[in-house]
Amino acid sequence: MKVLVVEDDRTVGHYVRRGLEEHGYNADWVDDGLEALRLISGGHYDLVVLDVRLPGMNGIEVVRTLRDRGTTIPILILTAQDSVDFKVQALREGADDYLTKPFAFEELLARLEALGRRPQELKHPVLQVDALTLDTGTREVTRDGDSVELTPKEYSVLEYLMRHAGQVMSRTLITEYAWDYHFDPGTNIVDVVITRLRKKVDQGRNKRLIHTVRGVGYVVKA
Repeated sequence: MKVLVVEDDRTVGHYVRRGLEEHGYNADWVDDGLEALRLISGGHYDLVVLDVRLPGMNGIEVVRTLRDRGTTIPILILTAQDSVDFKVQALREGADDYLTKPFAFEELLARLEALGRRPQELKHPVLQVDALTLDTGTREVTRDGDSVELTPKEYSVLEYLMRHAGQVMSRTLITEYAWDYHFDPGTNIVDVVITRLRKKVDQGRNKRLIHTVRGVGYVVKA
């Protein structure tokens, strides 16, 4: 199994990676939250060991972003923060397990083995708002049974809005999701993509599903 270790302490990061490799895992190590998000989103890992206090993006934000995107990879939080409230927050955001520092490597290994044995989801969720459907497995989008051809960015923006159907999502949140934070906040790229989506999803239909909330952002709702 391939494991990504995300830890900004070089000593701890190397220790965990080396220990995993000695036990037959294929392990990589990074020390930045944004880089971790990029690598995990690529779908090349089976498990993640994730610190919380990270440069770029903290561990809780990494978990939240991955779960918002529908990424189901098992995540073990590894941190010195041991308060009950913090543990509850991490688990509610989507972490699968939690281990506090200092830790015994044998326990870390046992927890990863347990996570690795958990059955993974067999079906990718299909998102639906009214007659608009988006299959997150095949990436097929239809409205009233008709196929809607989207570019990768159009698909990402629509998927994000449909995952939060009925909620107004700001331009900043949309860009952070669809562009992995690599964007110029002064551009109108979100508005451009929304305009193209409207032409493909709503144009010629009696009911609009993509709505603008002026000064706030966009929402998909029936």
